[in-house]
Amino acid sequence: MWVLIIILISVGLVLMTVTYFSRKGKREEATVQVRENSECCGAHALCERENLLNMNNEIEYYDDEELDALSGKSPNQFSDKEIELLSEVFYSLQESDVAGWLRSLQMRQIELPLFLREEALMIVGERRNAC
Repeated sequence: MWVLIIILISVGLVLMTVTYFSRKGKREEATVQVRENSECCGAHALCERENLLNMNNEIEYYDDEELDALSGKSPNQFSDKEIELLSEVFYSLQESDVAGWLRSLQMRQIELPLFLREEALMIVGERRNAC
């Protein structure tokens, strides 16, 4: 009985020692990547497209000129047809165009309904993290 307990304690100590040294080695190998500019990853063309802030005063249209009728209107006041129109434009965009489309809507003072806004921001966030 005592032999079994001593063997189990010995095996446990060996496993703890091996785990300790393997983790210690990984900590030393880990490198920290520091970005000079926390807003940009270095791929400037990509960052400029993914930035939601207005960089210039030009409005870019994505075949959505009909959305200008929603300018200044609260999403609570949108009819079902207007929400459907917004959804149709949004779901027809490529992921790479979502950030630019959001900038365009911002400049035209068009607000998105909450469900579309969350989905659009999720896409932009995923693309940023991929950078």
